[in-house]
Amino acid sequence: MDDFKTLLEGSARAHGHLCPGQVVGVRMAMLGCRLIGLDNPRQLPQIKKLIVYVEIDRCATDAIAYVTGVKLGRRSLKFVDNGIMAATFVNLDGGKAFRIVSTESSRDLAHVYAPGIEDVRQQQRDAYMNMPDDVLFTVMPVWVDVPVHDLPGPSRFKARCASCGATIRDKKEILVGDRVLCRPCARGTYYRPLENRMQLKTA
Repeated sequence: MDDFKTLLEGSARAHGHLCPGQVVGVRMAMLGCRLIGLDNPRQLPQIKKLIVYVEIDRCATDAIAYVTGVKLGRRSLKFVDNGIMAATFVNLDGGKAFRIVSTESSRDLAHVYAPGIEDVRQQQRDAYMNMPDDVLFTVMPVWVDVPVHDLPGPSRFKARCASCGATIRDKKEILVGDRVLCRPCARGTYYRPLENRMQLKTA
């Protein structure tokens, strides 16, 4: 794995700017990989061994993805929308896993680790670079039962929605009575159709 400075610079470029969340995410990912015994997670064969569950859609998640190489499309990045600055790193080869949470107290201690900086975000950013891991994070060994339908690789399971006909992959269907439904049909959608289905015209 590259050193912290190199990873932070690369992550900031990929994310679009350098911020406190980038520092937290890079450090969290480096610590998580170290704890589960992966030193080169972005390359084969280790890339096949890693799943990361992230619990917030903020800057740190982009940093974690950059450092580890996990991706939604590769099914190695899992988003659990808890609103917590936390991630769980799982080594599929043996199941070793750790959940790492960014401490809220680290924000209050920024002035201790980066004194004399008036800008709050800059102070946090610099402080997070210098804080010991046990100040910046709480770490817990955990067990994650990764079901077979959540593993990376091709879809192993498919179903068809009895209402709209959509193909549902990876055991995401919902059984309502004796009907197999997709989640939008069973629970509603995040969108509201404005008109009937459109047929796109080709030139």
